[in-house]
Amino acid sequence: MVIMVGDALKNLEKDNWIQPGSRVELADSPIGIVVKQGDPKPTIQKDSDLRNTLLQAKSIAYSDSASGRYVSSQLFKKLGIEDQVKEKAHMIERIPVASEVAKGKYAVGFQQVSELLPVPGVTFIGELPEDVQYITRFAGAVTANAEHRQEGKALLDFLSSAEAQNTIRATGMRTVKAEQPVKQPDTVQ
Repeated sequence: MVIMVGDALKNLEKDNWIQPGSRVELADSPIGIVVKQGDPKPTIQKDSDLRNTLLQAKSIAYSDSASGRYVSSQLFKKLGIEDQVKEKAHMIERIPVASEVAKGKYAVGFQQVSELLPVPGVTFIGELPEDVQYITRFAGAVTANAEHRQEGKALLDFLSSAEAQNTIRATGMRTVKAEQPVKQPDTVQ
């Protein structure tokens, strides 16, 4: 079986790499923000709060994943601060953004909440305001040539079950609600 970003899984479905009908929606992963532990905790509940926090930050870090591409190509623009943060916003490649914030290299860090929470030395501020949030959907499926299809399907069923939801939420992700499509403001390439 395979677990991955839902949009990428669609490509495997089109190319017949997964067993038809085996796709299971697992969790939604929002973007959050951290500061170095001990630094003042800014307010980010409203767009205006987030905008002010970013304008006042000495430096901003974001990931090289889809969430980071959203932050750099759309979020700053939506907040009307693209030009003001251009010189102080930096993409962090291949390592957790929070680890760089913890070292004091950046004042504020953006990444998926599930990637921020396990890193020591930072304070989690919260998720982006809903109207500018970007959600990454994770899904799983049994591969077309799987030797243990039933076991793979059973694991996916468990990961999407009510029993697993406390763990899903504790790790910074959201439960996928029935008949609720993933809310992604614009497509990020």
